[in-house]
Amino acid sequence: MTPSTQAPGVGAYLQAALACVATTLLTLPLLGMVDAANIVMLFLLVVALVAVWLGSGPAILAAFGCVALFDYFFVPPRFSMAVADMQYLITFAVMLVVALVIGQLAARLRDKARLATAREHEMRSLYGMAKDLSGAIAADQVADILQRFLKQRLEVEAVLYLPDAHDELRAIPVRAPGDGRQPHVRAVYEQGQPMHLAAEESRCAPALALPLVSPLRTRGVLLVYSDHAERFCDPERRPLLDAVASLTAIAVERLHYGEVLQQVTLDMESERLRSALLSAVSHDLRTPLTVLVGLADALTVSRPELPPSVVESAAAIRDQALRLSGMVHKLLDMARLQTGKVVLNREWQPLEEVVGSSLQVLAQLLAGREIRLELASDLPVLEFDAVLLERVLCNLLENAAKYAPQGDIVIAAATAGDLVEVSVADSGPGFPPDGETRIFELFERGRQVGGTTGVGLGLAICRAIVEAHGGRIWAEQRAAGGTRMVFSLPRGTPPVLEEEAGA
Repeated sequence: MTPSTQAPGVGAYLQAALACVATTLLTLPLLGMVDAANIVMLFLLVVALVAVWLGSGPAILAAFGCVALFDYFFVPPRFSMAVADMQYLITFAVMLVVALVIGQLAARLRDKARLATAREHEMRSLYGMAKDLSGAIAADQVADILQRFLKQRLEVEAVLYLPDAHDELRAIPVRAPGDGRQPHVRAVYEQGQPMHLAAEESRCAPALALPLVSPLRTRGVLLVYSDHAERFCDPERRPLLDAVASLTAIAVERLHYGEVLQQVTLDMESERLRSALLSAVSHDLRTPLTVLVGLADALTVSRPELPPSVVESAAAIRDQALRLSGMVHKLLDMARLQTGKVVLNREWQPLEEVVGSSLQVLAQLLAGREIRLELASDLPVLEFDAVLLERVLCNLLENAAKYAPQGDIVIAAATAGDLVEVSVADSGPGFPPDGETRIFELFERGRQVGGTTGVGLGLAICRAIVEAHGGRIWAEQRAAGGTRMVFSLPRGTPPVLEEEAGA
């Protein structure tokens, strides 16, 4: 409680009365030796001292007491409240007014000095708490610092409520499961407004819940409680509690961003190590796989001819080696794309040529399948790397043939504003629920259909290539069943041909 609101006790008034009596006794021997005006100054001095030491209430008592004692002992007729000369009434009035003014000014100065001292002490305490919070590295430490500070300054208990990964509030330290304050704390967290909780509302001690509001969002709730509600309900204590809540919000937000930074750093380091491992393994596997394919081919054409069972085994070895070699090439491509070592060879060219070359590359895989082309007649020329874009279309067509063994495959392309959208649609089972974005992650695969094989790199490579071209790729479920893989490329501004410029 601040000094300006402290009511003086009975002892202070007794001390003021004793000061007046003592002054009278000390100045009585001066009667006749010192002029009465000087004795009045001594009484006024006592009133000022009482105001400084004891406050405004005792100073008022001292003012009236000094006037009465001066009249009784020093003004003729002495030892009587009667006044022989009417001029003394003016003296008494002036003396009383001056005493009251001096007393009030001195008392106000005293209260301001004490208030400034209390504010300085409060600011030092807040600075110390802020310094401790700046060094906290865990929520438990923040809660411990809060509890110590509020216990020492306001004699109240405190609980810190912070959201977890699922945005559920958790008490720090942990409270009993049946804590009746939890619904009210949740309301404060969602609304961002403080709330007073009476004992009957929370089935606990009276409490005050303060939201921890940061510049971006509400980071939690600070709950203070005590059996004596005036310790935190006093309006003059609210600024201190609000300051504590603000400092706590800043500390909690710092912890949050520290965790985010740590996770991002860990993810970046993990990605770097994974890319380095993929690149190293891919390089080391390419040579033995090439040798294995060559030896398998040599066995199938050797003279004299080998038994049919041996030839069949050699062909199986060759097929599996080629499949593994394809996986290794994908790993190497992914490693190059992630490390940024792939330089795009952009050229302005029609999209239809890449579609045709992709179908030609996969002619054997797509043999017997119905392929429908729905390419708009007004497709513009685009600037892209033909080799990489062919890899995107081949991967999408391979996925369509793998996960939809039957049914037609539709390749479509059309303009959409400043973009050109290309899609590959099939009639397969589609992707798993909530898998629209997850299937483009590394080593993620769609639904298991029959004997489909793979390591989940094709779509990740597609996304990396499309994003390198300034586009994006996504997946859609077809209304009639199946999957529609769509990627977009920016149209850009094609160069003006010399013939057109001349014309």
